[in-house]
Amino acid sequence: MTEPSAPEKGLTYAQAGVDIDAGEALVDAIKPLAKSTRRPGAEAGLGGFGALFDLKAAGYNDPLIVTTTDGVGTKLRIAIDTNRHDTVGIDLVAMCVNDLLAQGAEPLMFLDYYATSRLEVDVARRVIAGIAEGCKRAGCALVGGETAEMPGMYEGEDYDLAGFSVGAVDRDKVLPNLEAQKAGDVIIGLASSGPHSNGYSLVRKVVEVSGLSWASDAPFAPEKSLAQALLEPTHIYIKSVLPLIKGGLIKGGAHITGGGLIENPGRAIRDGLKAEFDYNAWELPPVFKWLSETGNITEHEMRRTFNCGIGFVLYVAADKADAVLAALLNAEEDAFICGQLVDA
Repeated sequence: MTEPSAPEKGLTYAQAGVDIDAGEALVDAIKPLAKSTRRPGAEAGLGGFGALFDLKAAGYNDPLIVTTTDGVGTKLRIAIDTNRHDTVGIDLVAMCVNDLLAQGAEPLMFLDYYATSRLEVDVARRVIAGIAEGCKRAGCALVGGETAEMPGMYEGEDYDLAGFSVGAVDRDKVLPNLEAQKAGDVIIGLASSGPHSNGYSLVRKVVEVSGLSWASDAPFAPEKSLAQALLEPTHIYIKSVLPLIKGGLIKGGAHITGGGLIENPGRAIRDGLKAEFDYNAWELPPVFKWLSETGNITEHEMRRTFNCGIGFVLYVAADKADAVLAALLNAEEDAFICGQLVDA
């Protein structure tokens, strides 16, 4: 048996499919993006082995650290197939920081993980520009991340994203405040911007059976292509809701993600109570009507898969509901009373 001969010239990492120069070019390209997200407590510098945050500089007295992680899911498939990479980074941030908000926490730092077969610097820069924009909307600092070229693990132009957020909340403001909750508390819904980043495997199946292409006019938003409409980024609720939490006006909150309005509300409600929604309190947005009708999806399946127009819910004492609602509307949220807590 002949022994394999060594290459005449030594192998390089680039020959194995990993371009170190492209990685360094990407770091240089995104440094200004990270710098634009600076906030008190974080300098948002890139290039070190870790990131430091000064909680005292951020104004906390007795803080607890809260961490979350999430991704964008198969919504990425639409972005990749249509070369629309500019907003999925906002989705990545939103899915993490809205979870922090449900615990009463303020987002402080964000890190991303970008994995691909072959690093395309322009595509990655567009994705990370979206992440930086999401961080600015959430008021948190983009302090670092990881870009991984993994030939053999991904094919063609495919990439995947994961996000990690760190937040803080003073001990007496942690949500949900289960002891304070009681029957008769009001549920306030905050409108979503669309399906957000959940249920996209079903969304893509509906598009498939519809016979439409991604370039077709969206039946529910004719001024946009179907891809453009379905890539509408996830709404970030931090700047409108966090002041109400810090003001002690909120007893609990739920980010309506996978599991929809069936699974998520109960995650922030004490034993013995349940959420009772008035589904006539808001009109199902056009995108969800189209998904339901085109896919012949049952009402129950819609409510346990999609947010159905409500991206976040708050639990509020009945005598505080008007004040909370007014503050949300003043912050330009589309907010409305959509139910109450009742005995289970």
